[in-house]
Formats: sequence, C-alpha cells, structure tokens
Amino acid sequence: MLKRSSQILCAWFLFWDLIVTAAAWFGAYVIRFESGWIPIWKQKPDFAMCWRAMPAVIVLAAIAYHITGQYAIHRLRRFREEVICVIKGTALLSLLVMATSFYVQDPYDSRITMMLFTLLTAMGLVVSRRLSWSGIRFLRSRGYNQTYSLIVGTGRVARKTARALRHASWMGIKNLGFIEDQPNRWTSDLHIMGTTADLPELIKRYRVSHVFISLPMSRYHEARRVFDILSQTLVEVRLVADVPNLAGLSFTTTNLDGLPVIGLRESPHFGLNIVVKRTMDIVLSLLALIVLAIPMLIIAILIKLTSRGPVFYRQERCSLNGHTFNMLKFRSMRVDAEAETGAVWAKKDDPRRTPLGAILRKTNLDELPQLINVLKGDMSLVGPRPERPVFIRQFAKTIPNYMARHCVKAGITGWAQVHGYRGNTSLRKRIQYDLHYITHWTPWLDLRILWLTVVSLIRGNKNAY
Repeated sequence: MLKRSSQILCAWFLFWDLIVTAAAWFGAYVIRFESGWIPIWKQKPDFAMCWRAMPAVIVLAAIAYHITGQYAIHRLRRFREEVICVIKGTALLSLLVMATSFYVQDPYDSRITMMLFTLLTAMGLVVSRRLSWSGIRFLRSRGYNQTYSLIVGTGRVARKTARALRHASWMGIKNLGFIEDQPNRWTSDLHIMGTTADLPELIKRYRVSHVFISLPMSRYHEARRVFDILSQTLVEVRLVADVPNLAGLSFTTTNLDGLPVIGLRESPHFGLNIVVKRTMDIVLSLLALIVLAIPMLIIAILIKLTSRGPVFYRQERCSLNGHTFNMLKFRSMRVDAEAETGAVWAKKDDPRRTPLGAILRKTNLDELPQLINVLKGDMSLVGPRPERPVFIRQFAKTIPNYMARHCVKAGITGWAQVHGYRGNTSLRKRIQYDLHYITHWTPWLDLRILWLTVVSLIRGNKNAY
C-alpha cells in the first residue's frame, strides 16, 4: 500500500477543522442574535438550541470535509487546491446542515445565521490551514519531517527536477542522487547512485519515498521498464513530462473519458478571466482617456501645426488569434515615410521622423491613441506588443513558439517592454518574456506591469526611438 498522506497531519487538520467549525457555529449565533449588528424580526432562539445542534454539525462536518478531499494530503499539493476543497466542503456542510434541520424540523432555523456560519467556516478553515502549512513548511525547510527521493535520468529535465526540489524545500523532499543507465562525461558533476536495476536495493537502503522519472522524450520507451522495476517497491512514482518546450506555454492536464490529456498550448484568458481582464481594460483605459484628454488634444494641435498630414497614423497589426486591426498612433513621421523603403523597423535617429515626432517617440506619447484601441476591444492595456503581418510571417519561420504570443490580445505595454526589450533588441528574449507573461498571467501582474511602465516613462527608455 502506497503512503499517500501522513496520518498525523490528517489528524491534526481534522482536529483544527472541527474546532474552527464549532467556533463558527457559535460565532454565527453571537453575531446574529447577540451583537446587535443585525436587526431581529422574530423571537430570538435560546442559545441552548444552538448548543444542542452542535454534535450533529460536527459529525456532518467530518463527513463533508472527507467527501470533498480535504484530507487527501500529500507533499506536492498546492495551496489553491486546498482552498477549492475547503470551499466545496463548506458548501456541502451547509447543505447537509440545512437538510438535516428541515428533516428533523429543528426550531433553530435562521437563514442569516446559516449564511454567517458558511462564511465564518470557510474563512476560518482557510486561515487555520494556511497557518498550519506555514508552520509545517518552516519545519521542513529546516530539515524536519524530511522524505528522500531519487531522480531517474541525468539530462536537462532531471537537472531541472533537482533544482525544483531544492528550491521548494518546504515540501520536505530531499533528492539523494540520480539513476542513470548511460552515464557519460557530461554527467560527471552529478551524484549518480546506480542504474535502474539498482533501484529496489537503493530504495530499501536509503528509505526512499519518491522516485521522479525525468527522462527526455527520446528515451520515454525506458519509462515503462523503470516503472516495472519500481512496481516491486512501495514508493511514490511520478513522471516529469518533457513537454513544456514543445508548447511555449505551461501545459494543462485534463481527463477525457479516462484518458489523460495534456494541453500543449492553451490561453489562460478564458471564462471569468476574460471578464476580469476586459473590465480592467475598459475601466482603466476610460479613466486614462479622461485624464489625458487635454494633453492628447494639445499633441494633436502641435502635429497639425508642425507638419502636413493627418494627426493619427493607422497601421495594420495582429492581435488575438492573429486577427488584424488598425492600430492608432500619433503621427511621428513624414506622410511618405515608407513610400520607398516599404515596411521596415524603426531605428535610432530615424531620419523619417518629424522634429515633434522624435520627441513623441522618445517619450512614448505617440502610443496614447492606442487607449482607443483598448476601449474598442482590439487590444489590451497589457500584453505582447502587436506586430505587422509582414514581419509575423518572417518571425514565425525563424523564431520557435513565436505564434504562441497570439493566444492573448496584444497590449500597449508588456512584460518584455518593462524589462527593456523594445525597439531594436533581441527578439528571442522578447518572446521569452511574452510567453512568461502569458503563462503566469494574473490581474495583479497586469497592475504591476502598468506601474513599472509608468516608472519607465518617468526614467526614460534608451530603446524608445
């Protein structure tokens, strides 16, 4: 039988979960009927009713929390997974309590009290578990409650697995060394403990609890043999998939009628995420347009007075899913700037610029009309910078994963731009930063990038020209 969880930890979490649930049950009564914060329209129930229902609530809590997986504890479990389990468990507990009260016709029945109980329980469980895990992770990072692991393989994936285990010391998994059937001079810096045939003996000798199979895709046929050898032992076995470089984005795993399916390229902007990001774009771009209306009007007048031609410059760019749109900018070059050269990248001290245009481009003020594109939905405030179709066709052939950046909307600013990768800088580095942004997107990351953009504008950017 594989050891999937620590019995001591399960008992610890169950104990505090039930304590928190009991406290929330009494707390809901006090807030509803004793605090005076909420008006009472009916006769106040006696506190003895609340106390009498407590044993049933505790039993139902233990059942609900177990059903929703709150005690499926293992070292690789992420905290957000635990929060989801807490929410599910609290919701199920509330339904069970209400159903039981209705069935036995319990006179202690208050919808506001039940709502308070649900909220207090959910918040209490999350805080309690957060504190417990913080203490456990602190002890594990100091060497307590350690388990040992071996890594099968010595290539890039195996080395990354070892680094990840060292970095995530809070998991309490210490790597003892590597297992390799084909050692060579490139593996001389690694502690190779033996071959796959030695695994059963090494696991027994060092009391190993985890084995990570971290082989490159060219050697995946060996994984079956390794797993057959490990079937003689009682260790936890995990396959570290060597696929992120195929996708460019962090991959996802789903289940298709019993078949594990790995998603190699999926946008993080779906469902509620789309609503959140679009709401931020509308609200912030509208506020920016209101605040910057007068400066933008002054810039427009100056453009008209200093050079012939339109105020705005429209250029075809690509955004989400490769769809094209006309990106707006304040015109900073002569009207006939591309008549002879065609589509070319801007360069330092570009002779095609107007005197005012040089200032606008240096200060990035020529980008302000793109707020209108954001409001229309063509772009986002934050995202990979949009590129012209003619350049995209070139880059897609020469730069790996270039097209992955089009799985989200293009942005006025982005993770690459705030790190100085704009203008005539490394395209490959720019793509790396763009893909990092797509993979790790959160609303808070967007706000951070917007703040860094403001700081960059104040300090000035040497690559703005």
